[in-house]
Amino acid sequence: MPTKQNVMPVAGVLSGALVWGLIWYPYRVLQDIGVSGALATFITYFLAMLCGLLLFPRMWREVPNLGRWGYLLVLSSGWANFGYVLAMLHGEVMRVLLLFYLAPLWTILFSHWLLAERLNRYGYLVIALSLGGALVMLWDPALGLPWPQNLSEWIGLSAGISFAFANVISRRANHLSVEAKSFSLWLGAVALTLPFLLWQGGFSAHLLAIDTRTWLLLGVMGITLGATSFAVQYGVTHLSANRAMVLFLFELVIAAASSYVLVDEALGLREWVGAALIVSASLLSGKLHTDK
Repeated sequence: MPTKQNVMPVAGVLSGALVWGLIWYPYRVLQDIGVSGALATFITYFLAMLCGLLLFPRMWREVPNLGRWGYLLVLSSGWANFGYVLAMLHGEVMRVLLLFYLAPLWTILFSHWLLAERLNRYGYLVIALSLGGALVMLWDPALGLPWPQNLSEWIGLSAGISFAFANVISRRANHLSVEAKSFSLWLGAVALTLPFLLWQGGFSAHLLAIDTRTWLLLGVMGITLGATSFAVQYGVTHLSANRAMVLFLFELVIAAASSYVLVDEALGLREWVGAALIVSASLLSGKLHTDK
């Protein structure tokens, strides 16, 4: 019978999949009106960080004591978010998505190494279903095998590896509260995007050029990302790393549906089959591991 102990973490992870399956659209809108992906990433995560510090004063005490796992979480989650945006802006979208969503493979390795999680035979079937769904939805045979062909694709692959590592580290860093883990995610995105923006130049001018309506959109996105980060960190803290990663693949289903509704991109048989496989894997993900 579903209980709060298992329903709430699953809902937290799925909320992240929902938001990231939809948030590509406002980022695209911002890009069209002159706010680059890097600048939008910096602003939205900086606003999320400020909101978190105001709402959860305990962060002020915990952040100075993140420890090695906390700092690894800052770096890995920061690159997972920033690298994903860079790859999506400058690479072939389908290839980048495919390389990023190889993350369940890296999660199996990281969770075995750091968490001693071992899949049963049923668990390998669930992982195969999830990866099979991602491949069906995203792989175009004309683009060749899912192997990086340029810098953007290498960035996308590395962001997927960092995404898997960050979720395993979040579960491993059990000395940190959910609030501190969320702050680590926001801090990582801000800390990695700021040097890039300063290197590009014109940072202050780009900030001053943003109008009031755009700031409102950025504010809403920042609050949404902040709340979602908190929910996701709660989820990955209370779920096995492999199960969380399978549930994250639900983002592909949301992205396919939202692209159909928002930009009238047609959904073909391949998308429906891939979505069905991912949904099936998500529903069965509770049996990834042998009961202790």
